[in-house]
Amino acid sequence: LQTRLQAGQGYGNTLNCVLTVYRNESVAGFFKGMSFPLASIAVYSSVVFGVFSNTQRLLSQLRHGDPARAPVLADVALASMVAGFISVGIGTPVDLVKIRLQMQTQPYIEANIKAKPTVPGFPVYRGPIHCFRTVLQKEGIAGIYRGVGAMLLRDVPGYCLYFIPYTFFCAWTTSDGCVSPSPSSIWLAGGLAGAISWGTATPMDVVKSRLQADGVYLNKYKGTLDCILQSYQNEGLKVFFRGTTVNAVRGFPMSSAMFLGYELSLKAMKRDQTETNP
Repeated sequence: LQTRLQAGQGYGNTLNCVLTVYRNESVAGFFKGMSFPLASIAVYSSVVFGVFSNTQRLLSQLRHGDPARAPVLADVALASMVAGFISVGIGTPVDLVKIRLQMQTQPYIEANIKAKPTVPGFPVYRGPIHCFRTVLQKEGIAGIYRGVGAMLLRDVPGYCLYFIPYTFFCAWTTSDGCVSPSPSSIWLAGGLAGAISWGTATPMDVVKSRLQADGVYLNKYKGTLDCILQSYQNEGLKVFFRGTTVNAVRGFPMSSAMFLGYELSLKAMKRDQTETNP
């Protein structure tokens, strides 16, 4: 729904988008492009959380000489920015394939650019592997990383608004004297952080989605700035807030589960290490 609302045409609101997708493509339409993100989410999340936690430990070591010491706000912010920067290298190709698969049967909208010979409304790609290989062959590495600038502008500040609120809410909901937050505190803090991060990242998420969807039938945008200007000139400021509700709503349960899994895994590994090395 998020991609259709941001990069598609003819959807008035979220409910209309749901009904249109179901009417035209049945239930299968809601799961288009899912296999590639599903196959890569474990690696992606491991890299993001691994980079974040290890950067925090490194900064604590450099600043205080103790990697286990609780990081200050500046360290959390810097670690978040590093994690966001690194995540783009993995996330951009995955998002591009997902969006191309989701948008390839969308109606063709006239533009002042000559269309490709592919017939709009019919699938261009047979699946995620075929999509990746086709884009790589026709557009090269630059095609695979189309929208990387917009994704950097989304993820670097976005991860700051992901990890900083999580750290704050965990501290706020944890009782004095407790060594670590409870699972319920982690779940709530993670969900609120995800909703905040995804909600505020929507404007650049719109730009990224449009850049990556562009190229299935025609190339309308020359780059990030051109996409911003064209979108604003044609549809006004409100276009940059398309999909905000969907982003915020999906961000809560997704981030709750991710943070809870991360924290419980860390606790389990630390307990195993303690039992192995008493």
